[in-house]
Amino acid sequence: MITLDKEEQALSESIEKGEWKSVPDLEEEIRKSKEYAKATFVKNKRMNIRIAQKDLNALKIKALEEGIPYQTLVSSIIHKYLSGKLIENKPEG
Repeated sequence: MITLDKEEQALSESIEKGEWKSVPDLEEEIRKSKEYAKATFVKNKRMNIRIAQKDLNALKIKALEEGIPYQTLVSSIIHKYLSGKLIENKPEG
């Protein structure tokens, strides 16, 4: 049995209720989305930073958990932050 988090559960329920509708030209939307994704991940500049050893170790562990190289994780975090999609996980209480 797959365990869903709150967001995944809400999405699943929304789909089951029929709240999701397909776009008129699905193939074209898929093609455009693939183009956008490729453009987003074009890496043509190098950046060197200094980071605390413990943070680098934690970063490498998180990357292993995600199944991606740690440099890719860093790039993704920066991209999400700059695009406003990085959401702070505030503790409840």
